[in-house]
Amino acid sequence: MRTFFNPPDHQAILRRLANLSPDAPARWGRMDAPRMVAHLTDQMRHALGDIPSRPVPGLLRWAPIRFASIYLFPWPRGWVQGPPDAFISRPTAWDVDLAALRALVERFAEADPLGPWPPHALFGPMTGRDWGVFCYKHFNHHLTQFGT
Repeated sequence: MRTFFNPPDHQAILRRLANLSPDAPARWGRMDAPRMVAHLTDQMRHALGDIPSRPVPGLLRWAPIRFASIYLFPWPRGWVQGPPDAFISRPTAWDVDLAALRALVERFAEADPLGPWPPHALFGPMTGRDWGVFCYKHFNHHLTQFGT
């Protein structure tokens, strides 16, 4: 299982981010590449506990569905909306935004997966292992969306 806590996995994501361009066309969805980088930045800030997320009620909070969504099933393209708190930041300068996101990925990868982790707005309580797999899967989903 790929995770941000495995150095080759998070390094692969960082390489893919480096290959992303601000004008890359989306294969699905409504976001452009700069907006997607801002979205991933917000998500990382939540994962690291820098900003709290407000719980969103729903079936994803039920442990078996959370597990299946994170570990088993591919994510659908274009029709699942993330929590509102993951769409707060607005793009600024491409290089600045990308550098901030890369720094958050590095900080996350250096964190203790066995330490305390904040809950996810949609999924509820999550372990470090859950967050590591979720982050990899989330980044992979969006980088694939933009062809990298």
